[in-house]
Amino acid sequence: MTDMSQGSWLWAAKGAGAIAGSAASLVYILPQGRREAASRFIVGVMCGVVFGGTAGLKVATDLGIEEQIGSSEMVLMGSALASLCAWWALGFLLRLLGHYRPAGPDRNETGVGGNDS
Repeated sequence: MTDMSQGSWLWAAKGAGAIAGSAASLVYILPQGRREAASRFIVGVMCGVVFGGTAGLKVATDLGIEEQIGSSEMVLMGSALASLCAWWALGFLLRLLGHYRPAGPDRNETGVGGNDS
C-alpha cells in the first residue's frame, strides 16, 4: 500500500466532496432529462473542485471551527457545498430560461412566424 501525501488527500477530498454535492443535489431539483442532468453534474463537480478550498475555509471561519477540523475535512465540506450550490443554481437558471424561451414550430406551438391555420 502506498502512502499518500497531504496534497493527494486534499485532491481526493475535493473530488469526493464535489461528487457528493452534485449527487445530493438530485434530491432538491430533479433534472428534466439526461442532458440537463449531465451538464449540471459536470458543472457541479468542476465548481466543487475549483472552489472547494475557499468555500470550506469561509464556512469553517464563519462557524469558528477552523482550528478544530483538519484541512481535508475543510476541503471536503467546501467542495460539497460549492458543488451543491452550483448544481442547484444551474438547474434553476435552465428552468428559468426554458420557461421564457419563445414559442416556435419546433415545440409544436405557434409563435412568431408560425402557421396559425
